[in-house]
Amino acid sequence: MTTPHRVPPVRPRVLIIVQNLPVPFDRRVWLESQTLLAAGYDVTVVCPTGHGTDEGDRVIDGVRVLAYPGYEGPGSAVGYVTEYAYSFAHTARLVRLALRDGPIDVLQACNPPDIFWPIARWLRRRNGTRFVFDHHDLCPELYRSRFDSEGLPYRGLTFLERQTFRAADRVTSTNESYARVARERGGKDASDVTVVRTGPDPQRLRAREPVPALRRGRRHLVAYLGVMGPQDGVDIAVEAADIIVNRLGRDDVAFTIMGSGDSYPDLVAQRDAAGLQDVVDLPGRVPDEFVAEVLSTADVGLSPDPLNPLNDVSTMNKTMEYMAFGLPVVAFGLHETRVSAGLAARYVEPNDVEAYAHAILEVLDDPRSREEMGLIGRERVETELAWEHQRAAYVRVFDELVGRVPTTGDAAQRAVHLADAGA
Repeated sequence: MTTPHRVPPVRPRVLIIVQNLPVPFDRRVWLESQTLLAAGYDVTVVCPTGHGTDEGDRVIDGVRVLAYPGYEGPGSAVGYVTEYAYSFAHTARLVRLALRDGPIDVLQACNPPDIFWPIARWLRRRNGTRFVFDHHDLCPELYRSRFDSEGLPYRGLTFLERQTFRAADRVTSTNESYARVARERGGKDASDVTVVRTGPDPQRLRAREPVPALRRGRRHLVAYLGVMGPQDGVDIAVEAADIIVNRLGRDDVAFTIMGSGDSYPDLVAQRDAAGLQDVVDLPGRVPDEFVAEVLSTADVGLSPDPLNPLNDVSTMNKTMEYMAFGLPVVAFGLHETRVSAGLAARYVEPNDVEAYAHAILEVLDDPRSREEMGLIGRERVETELAWEHQRAAYVRVFDELVGRVPTTGDAAQRAVHLADAGA
């Protein structure tokens, strides 16, 4: 008797739009992509190019990436409008290209910016595509934090945010503060909002053997990793270095401040004006290998984000990456920073640069406390914050939208598959 041939089920198609960073440099989006792939989805990402990435159509570790040339304009309100219009046009073009392979079951758009809801509505009308809003940032608060204004641009951003929430079938929020915004300001039902934290990967992010040469002849190394915009407080880190070296006379501390952004040229000028060229290294955006070497060698990780409307309710990825490497953190006492770091950080009164500099030295000069804080941070990553604790909730959002919510037995089997795949 011949067994009838069974046609394997078609994998649901997910298209992810991200404008802020290319993949795989956007760690959250890359973890999401790999998780969906391991869960049996066909995944395509539309994003800009970045340093070391190419334009065009390619496949990276099973994920199709459609990339358009990145845009680098002035960090002004007009510059952002131009950048977003440029990005929207290229994204719409690449979405049409992705449609050549068939309908898209779920569109996920990541912010900033909140401009892709027209594409979501067009796809819904065209073939019933469901829309997941992956809520990375509060764009109105981001504008207020950068420009200290609630004028016309701010009102425009609140309109775009409101339209994005209205268009979304589901919202994935990076923390409880953002989930509250989705419910209260966005009008979303609690059942349509899921908290999916941007947890680090503890297998990839872990301390290695230190590289003593990175201390550049000094006893201690202090590190920063992240974006360098006006709201990120990197100028506070440079000013703290100035206080530590030039005012307090400490010659045993080196600083490596890694990353790029609108404020990078100003930070270099600030460092040079303080005569800190030999003390503060500003290498720009660096390869992952260099980041791992620095964070494995450093004694303290800096989270100098000042108190402002955005930072107080935002989860800082750099803080959790320091914790993954077992580094104690020095941070201002912001609400969501406390939620993430707990006892792994030394907290300072917000925006007090003098106190921040002294807190760095207090942690450096207390090796026992440093070790305890580092162990606490690493344990929090492994037991609570890591992506492995987030991915089941993330996948379930998509399973519910495409109508394939697994039974209890299937869910257990898929959890094992996700773990084996290392998503």
